[in-house]
Amino acid sequence: VQLQACGGGLVQAGGSLRLSCTASGRTFSNYDHVMGWFRQAPGKEREFVATIKWRFGTTYYADSVKGRFTISRDNAKNTVHLQMNGLRPEDTAVYYCAADRWLSDRTWPPVNGYVYWGQGTLVTVSS
Repeated sequence: VQLQACGGGLVQAGGSLRLSCTASGRTFSNYDHVMGWFRQAPGKEREFVATIKWRFGTTYYADSVKGRFTISRDNAKNTVHLQMNGLRPEDTAVYYCAADRWLSDRTWPPVNGYVYWGQGTLVTVSS
């Protein structure tokens, strides 16, 4: 599975951006799966942002982005989006998309343990 992320850029505080991540290759057509977003700010560890379970669209967000960010999926295009509104300087980071199978023995929400990762896309929020 290959993941290709795009949509990063420079935006002023309070602005919006939409990130997209498309899966290709041997995708999860016979399995339910999860796709998520993580971010890593300079000098900090990578942190979980949001995730979505593909089959029913169940979502989960980090507290720091809840109410501002929305994760969604486009089944036909194997693409997950992250709509980011009300951006703050502290949202500045490299954002990564990730994906993994969703198996019945896994605990919800999946905030770690993803197998497939895309390249990062830089989001910079100026004050």
